[in-house]
Amino acid sequence: MTALDPSVYAKLLRTNSASLSTLLLKRGLKNTAVRGVRPVSAGGPMIGPAVTVRYIPAREDIDGSTYSSDPSNQQRKAIDTIPDGHVLVFDCRSLAEVAGIGAMLARRLVYRGAAGLVLDGGVRDTADIAQLGLPTYCMGPAAPANLVAHHASDMNQPIACGGVAVYPDDIIFGDSEAVIVIPREYVDDIAEEAVAMEEQEEFLKLEIESGKSTLGVYPPNEETLERYEAWRQARHMTA
Repeated sequence: MTALDPSVYAKLLRTNSASLSTLLLKRGLKNTAVRGVRPVSAGGPMIGPAVTVRYIPAREDIDGSTYSSDPSNQQRKAIDTIPDGHVLVFDCRSLAEVAGIGAMLARRLVYRGAAGLVLDGGVRDTADIAQLGLPTYCMGPAAPANLVAHHASDMNQPIACGGVAVYPDDIIFGDSEAVIVIPREYVDDIAEEAVAMEEQEEFLKLEIESGKSTLGVYPPNEETLERYEAWRQARHMTA
């Protein structure tokens, strides 16, 4: 697993899921927003490389009460080995009514320095998790434990989460609106473009708030772009 460059991280802190989705769409990537998940509590953004765990349906002869403490349990392996600054992503097969994780294991992720947690399934102990400060995105609260329906079959393999392909080391970005999956190969360029995009959109909002029509402003025509460039240069001169 490869840590995210601090300069790239700093740029991503200045953007949002909508802008990142647009920049990925410009590269032909249409399916990048994890469907059905919402943050357990306000905060963020959540940014970090993905560590993945795949759940398959549980089977009674394998997933008994002792499986939680079994050394082969891939869920526990991922939680105990996740590198600092990474995001743990679960493929829960979109089962909202069963918890993929609870507060006790989430505490271990906090201790490990995890950047966040994403599940296309339920989470138990949501009130407790909300107090931990660990960004957590799920389909909602669910009391039944994961062994009711899930068996952790493997970790750090490509998975599906909310209908989106997630590969180990993809960059996961979450804010109050969405969770976006960014292929690692694109993240440097996208972070750079996102900063420029946010600055331009700040100017375009000022243009609209001043009474200008959206026509020619959003998207900007050549005249608007000239005004933007003059505004940008003046702004950076005084910064």
